[in-house]
Amino acid sequence: MIKKVEIIPIAERKLTRRGIKRELVENTLLNPTQIVDGYGGRKVAHKKVLIDDKEYLLRVVYEETEGIYTVVTTYIISKIDRYWKEGE
Repeated sequence: MIKKVEIIPIAERKLTRRGIKRELVENTLLNPTQIVDGYGGRKVAHKKVLIDDKEYLLRVVYEETEGIYTVVTTYIISKIDRYWKEGE
């Protein structure tokens, strides 16, 4: 089943402010490198990205319902080891 991606308005504003492209968020949700459990039953999709020859971790916090990923927030961090789960 193809999933639909929805981004809540506050998350959309944060994407713009943080300079994160919507296409990157959608690609991370549909083709994640890793998914980990978040708070309150939410999930977090991870994808490593290169920015100016440095590796960062894109984290997309979302809720999943029947056929829909609802993005709650998205951010890029440099401390990959803090969130990356080895062996997953």
